[in-house]
Amino acid sequence: MQRARRTNPYPFTWEIPVAAVVATVLLLVLGVHAGRAVANLVAGGGLTLPSRETLFTSVPGVLGGGAGAGLTGTAAHLAGATAVRVWVGVAEAMVLTLTVWVGKVGLGRWGPGRIQGMASREEAARLLGRSRLRKVGAVVRPDLYGRER
Repeated sequence: MQRARRTNPYPFTWEIPVAAVVATVLLLVLGVHAGRAVANLVAGGGLTLPSRETLFTSVPGVLGGGAGAGLTGTAAHLAGATAVRVWVGVAEAMVLTLTVWVGKVGLGRWGPGRIQGMASREEAARLLGRSRLRKVGAVVRPDLYGRER
């Protein structure tokens, strides 16, 4: 019975994995620029964001510690190389943690190993728990909890 519910008539194709990889790469690139922006903001250089044209080409410079890589108007107070690397590392750790968590939740919800037709712990407690049994006690055991008793 369970095996029949677990089969999927539509085969997995390449579009979904490629979209996931492209989205992850884009999030990592945006994480690099977010880390650099926070480093420059903390250093007093203001919020510095690259233009769309230099979004991908400035990543090696930022990873090398260059706080002004890919920026059109350089600010007077840019962060140092160590600060840029630390803030980029923090931002990338947050992006990777969020990406892994979303992937785990998504695979548990829609992945090939999910079990279909099973209630969650909260749903089972709501339907089969003590409070539910107390509410329907007159129907389940009218001899003990009925009104005519």
